[in-house]
Amino acid sequence: MMKIDYRDIRKERKEKRENKRNNSHLLFLASCFLFLNLVSCKSEFADNSDRFKEGVFEIPAGDNFVKETIIRKDSIQISKYGNSVDTLSIKWKNNFFYTLKYIHPKNDLQKDPMYVQINKIYDDKYDFTVRIGFSKFSQKGTVYKIE
Repeated sequence: MMKIDYRDIRKERKEKRENKRNNSHLLFLASCFLFLNLVSCKSEFADNSDRFKEGVFEIPAGDNFVKETIIRKDSIQISKYGNSVDTLSIKWKNNFFYTLKYIHPKNDLQKDPMYVQINKIYDDKYDFTVRIGFSKFSQKGTVYKIE
């Protein structure tokens, strides 16, 4: 018969409890450090992308566009390009996506809504992609805020 030494078993159990206690202290300290680090960090990004919802804008002449001046107020957008002036309704889904629709369409193409996705914003401009109606055709450009 084998003799069991209970002192060794008690000693092992005591060591295990001490190891668990030490690990708990380390976990607590790591959690406190992580919490303080997250709380003390302030985001430098301020979302003021709604600044493009009203004002005077310009799309410069380029490969895909003629120079266009845009005036936005509330739910109306007035677009001036060449000798033409068009009035469109504008409906914002969020700060990065809006829909334009001609109030008085001059042809069938203008009857379809234009879906505009803002891809990237800068201080005074944004890059966008526009899609007409439910077609797969899309076009990219940049709008500059001038007022």
